[in-house]
Amino acid sequence: MTESFALKTESFRFDGRGSEKFAIADVPTKLDDLYEDSDHYEVLLRNLTTELNELQEKMYAHNRYGLLTVFQAMDAAGKDSTIQHVFSGVNPLGMRVHSFKRPTDQELDHDFLWRNLINLPERGTIGIFNRSYYEEVLVVKVHPEILTQSQRLPEERTVDLDKLWKQRYKDISNFETYLNRNGFPVLKFFLNVSKKEQGERLISRIEDPSKNWKFDDQDVVERGFWNQYMQAYEDAINATASKKAPWYIIPADDKKNMRLIVAKILVEEVKNLKTDYPKVNKRQKKSLQDLVAVIKGE
Repeated sequence: MTESFALKTESFRFDGRGSEKFAIADVPTKLDDLYEDSDHYEVLLRNLTTELNELQEKMYAHNRYGLLTVFQAMDAAGKDSTIQHVFSGVNPLGMRVHSFKRPTDQELDHDFLWRNLINLPERGTIGIFNRSYYEEVLVVKVHPEILTQSQRLPEERTVDLDKLWKQRYKDISNFETYLNRNGFPVLKFFLNVSKKEQGERLISRIEDPSKNWKFDDQDVVERGFWNQYMQAYEDAINATASKKAPWYIIPADDKKNMRLIVAKILVEEVKNLKTDYPKVNKRQKKSLQDLVAVIKGE
C-alpha cells in the first residue's frame, strides 16, 4: 500500500489560455478511486494535510504572501466537508474561514464585493471562502429579480442584463488581478457534482434525522433551475479564469476523491509561492546563543 498517489493536477485546471472554452458537459463528476480502501484514504489525506500545515507555517513566518481559496458548488456538493477535512491539520492561526450566507441588510447597502473585501485574509494566512462574490453571477444571474428587489440597484443599471453580467465578470477579474499583484493569489474550486448524486444526498439529509438540520426546502426549489445554474457556472468560469486566478474543476460525486484532489492541488500551489523562514544574521544568532546561556545558567 503506497502512502502517496500520482495525480496530474493540471488536468483539473482551467485558466482560459487554451483555444477551447470550458463546458461542464465535457468534464467528469467521478473518477476511479485514488485510494485502495478507507484506511488508505485516511493515510493519503493525513500526509497531504500534514504537508499543507508545514507549508502554511513557513508561509506564516515568511509573512509576504496571503492566499485566497474560493469554493463554489451546487448545494450538497460537499463544500463544508471538503473544507473541514482538507484543512483539518492546518494551524487555525494561519487560516481565515468565512461562509457567505444570504446577504444581510448592511451588506446589501454596499456594492456586491464589499462583504468579501472585509473578510480577505492577511499576509501569512490562507483565506477560505465557502461561497463568495461569484454568487453575484450565479444565483443572481439565475434569479435576476434579486438585482432590483434585494440589491436595490438603480433601474437604469438593470435594463441591459447582458451588459451587467459582463461588467461584473470584468470587476471580478480585475479584483482577482489586484489581489495577485499585492501578493494574494486566488485559487477557485468548482466542486462538480452530478444532478443524480445531488438528489441522493438531498434525500439522505431528509431520511437521516442527524442530517435534517442541513436540509433546506429551498435546495429542492433551486434544483429545478439546474440547467440555468450549469450555464451560469460555464459563463462565469469562462469569463474569469486566468493564469493568475485559475479555476479547478473537481469531480465531486466521490467525496474522498474530491478531498484528495483539492488537498493535492493546494499543496502544489502553496509550494509555488516560494516562501521560506526568515534568515537570522550573525548578530541575531549571537544574541540567541547568549539567551541560551542565560537560560542554562538559571
